[in-house]
Formats: sequence, structure tokens, C-alpha cells
Amino acid sequence: MRLATHVTGDGDRTALLVHGAMSDHGTWHALEADLVDRGYQVIGVDLRGHGRSPRGDYSVAALGQDLVDTLPTGADLAVGHSMGGLALSLAVERLRPARAVYSDPAFQFTGASAAALDAMRHMVTQATVESVRAMNPRWSDADVEAELAGFAAFDPDFFDVVTEASAQDRMPTTAVVPSLVQLADPSFTVDEDGARLLAQRGFTVRTVAGAGHCIHRDDYPAFLASLEGWL
Repeated sequence: MRLATHVTGDGDRTALLVHGAMSDHGTWHALEADLVDRGYQVIGVDLRGHGRSPRGDYSVAALGQDLVDTLPTGADLAVGHSMGGLALSLAVERLRPARAVYSDPAFQFTGASAAALDAMRHMVTQATVESVRAMNPRWSDADVEAELAGFAAFDPDFFDVVTEASAQDRMPTTAVVPSLVQLADPSFTVDEDGARLLAQRGFTVRTVAGAGHCIHRDDYPAFLASLEGWL
């Protein structure tokens, strides 16, 4: 499936940004601006079921294939958050970016209960500025606005992918390209044993102290600092 893309900047280097579930490309607004300032052309996608991309036929495998169908090969940098990180890991061998960053990726997002999924559905359908702010007190006004926009353009049937993803461990077997795994503190998508295993498999692993799952919104300066040497 060809995904909706959003291109910013005209630099000589190319960066690919892949958001997580229930968001869209707008979640990357701060990083996008920084990358453009650093001389990148930035290509953000909306995953299937999100933003302006098509709906339907949801599966974990399809998320990776969509990136291959949509994005250029050989980019200088690719960044994926959460479910977008999982999607990137499934596409990286074919996309072959020079560097890949997986921000709190959904590699070990196991055991999502029906109650948890129901709570996420309710969060999306009933979201207000006040509810998003209450759940995420450290987010900027722009982050809250982007979250609400992502919720408004999200297909709840995508939760089928969340259920599938949580049914088994999806740790990559090797770092196909130079790869950073950036973890929340604590991470509910990669546990301590998983972090050690990723390091053994060739990934650089860094934890952002005190940051929640959406590291780039909870503490953007610390998020950026943890990317030193990768941008």
C-alpha cells in the first residue's frame, strides 16, 4: 500500500520518520524542524489507518511492506517510534538507510489485554485538550494539538494490529544497518533482558532517564541529546 507522505525541507540529506499507533506524521513536528535546520529533507509517513493514508487489511507484516512500497531506499537516517519502530525493523533490510533509530520500539509489546485495548479505544474517542493534557503534563501545546489531530484521523480497527503485535516477541535478530534503540524509563516495549539482547545483537542501546513511552514529547531536549552522533 502506498502511504500518504509529508515532505519538508530541501537539504542534501534525507530522513525518514515513522510515527507510532494512534498518531500521524504530525507527532514529529519538533524533530522535523530540527532535521530541516540540519540540512535534511524530511519524509514523514502516515501509517495505514492513520492520517491521510488508506484504511483496511491490518497486519504487522503489512506495516513493514507499506514502508517499502512508499519510501526511498538509501536514506541517510530513518527514525521509528513504538509501532512505527517495529514497522521500520521489518522494512530496514530492504530500505537500507545509513542509520536507523528505534524510539521505544514495540519489540516486546506482549500481553495487551482486552481491557487495555478498550481503555485505548475510549482514550481516542473521548479525547479532549484537557484529557490529553492531564495524561501528559510535560507535553507542549503543539504536542497536545498533534495528538488530538492524530486521534481524529485514526481508524480504531487498527487495534487488530496491536493485538497481533502483542501476541509474540518481535525482537530483531540483528542490526542490519548501524542502529540505535532509544528506550523510555522504564520501557514497557523492551524489558531489561531485551535491552541486553539487543546490545548483544549489535544495537546501540540508550535509555532516556525519566521519559515515558513518547520520549520525543515527554522530554524533547533529552530525546535530542540521546541522538548525539546519529543525526
